[in-house]
Amino acid sequence: MSYIKAENVLPQELIDTIQQYVDGKLIYIPCKEKQEWGSATSARKFFRERNERIYETYKGGMGLRELALRFSLSEKSIQRILRDQRLAEL
Repeated sequence: MSYIKAENVLPQELIDTIQQYVDGKLIYIPCKEKQEWGSATSARKFFRERNERIYETYKGGMGLRELALRFSLSEKSIQRILRDQRLAEL
């Protein structure tokens, strides 16, 4: 996250008001509309497709340990993915 100087974007009277509450500190001003995770990149699609491949490979007979090694994940992560994929099928 990059920072911008308040005096470059806010009117002085607003800065004076904010300084009554926070003076010389960094503050975070959230976005009006929150974006969903992965909406700005292809990460969501990548992980969805990876998890589907893991589930299909598991249904094809591969065990947890082998899946963990193949996909470079912990066995616990594989278990969570399999659980989530099963629930999504219902």
